[in-house]
Amino acid sequence: MTDTAPRPNVLVSAAWLAAEAVTMLEEAGYAVRCTSGYPGEEELLAAIREHRPVAILHRQGIVNGAVMDAAAPALRVVARHGAGIDGIDIPAARARHLTVTRAAGANARSVAEHAMALMLTMLKDLPSVTAGMRDGLWEKTSRMTRDIDGMTLGVVGHGAIGSKVARLAAAFGMRVIAHDPLLPTGPLPGPAERVETLPDLLRQSEVLSLHLPLEPATRGLIGAAELALLPKGAILVHTARGGIVDQDALLAALDSGQLSWAGVDVFAKEPLEAENPFRSHPRVVATPHLAANTPRGATGMACGAAESIIAVLAGRLPALEGAVVVPGGLPAALAPAV
Repeated sequence: MTDTAPRPNVLVSAAWLAAEAVTMLEEAGYAVRCTSGYPGEEELLAAIREHRPVAILHRQGIVNGAVMDAAAPALRVVARHGAGIDGIDIPAARARHLTVTRAAGANARSVAEHAMALMLTMLKDLPSVTAGMRDGLWEKTSRMTRDIDGMTLGVVGHGAIGSKVARLAAAFGMRVIAHDPLLPTGPLPGPAERVETLPDLLRQSEVLSLHLPLEPATRGLIGAAELALLPKGAILVHTARGGIVDQDALLAALDSGQLSWAGVDVFAKEPLEAENPFRSHPRVVATPHLAANTPRGATGMACGAAESIIAVLAGRLPALEGAVVVPGGLPAALAPAV
């Protein structure tokens, strides 16, 4: 490629990308193009037709077969800005021999800290206590909150994020139990005790924290029957993917008193509608899918995705372990079994 030849484009499905990742891509010989805001399919298709990218760095919206076809034949890789790949049509990518990658573990610390922040906020009743202060109340003797020390935390999904939540919770004095059928049998790394079945874990969990990918086996995993197994007054912390929890069942459990609080960062449909009851429910602490949005988390995800694009387009494996989800565009000798 000569100095006057146009650079191949990498399209970011968002309005911005961390500067460090932009620099990585530009130094590797690519031009970085961004959509505006949260792109719908038509906006994403228009950007693809304009820029003809060799790679999509997927942050927001849906990358489906129509989007992939619009980018053909230039498109070779779809790199997820994060660990969750539910916004990418994996069968469509496989059918089109595209490589799909994810920034596995890059945001783990940030999400784990957010889960702990939600947990502590709810155990200390901070939303209602601070509302009382704004209303002129002084509830020093009439209000009791809860200690985190000694409580049992159930972690569902003991991967990069779940295992960090377990370590942070143990440092606060919690008993941590975990269920993850994808991990090898035997003791779990870190402080968590393995529980073999989800119902057994739920029955013991005063606080439940979810750290699973959204896939057919986990969609609707936590519904009315599962919530009913939790001890009465339990707390749910949800920083994984919205579709894992039945939102109607969750609201019903809060209204009945089966759950005392829910801290929710992810929703079945995003952005969350203005009239959605999760925005106003008195026993919900809701955040707009920002658990990973710290400078370290955002930079880690962006650079992980950028490095994956650079590696795949150069015909080699990304550096991040577990980054490759679909190895469609990699040489057969390098493609990992997925």
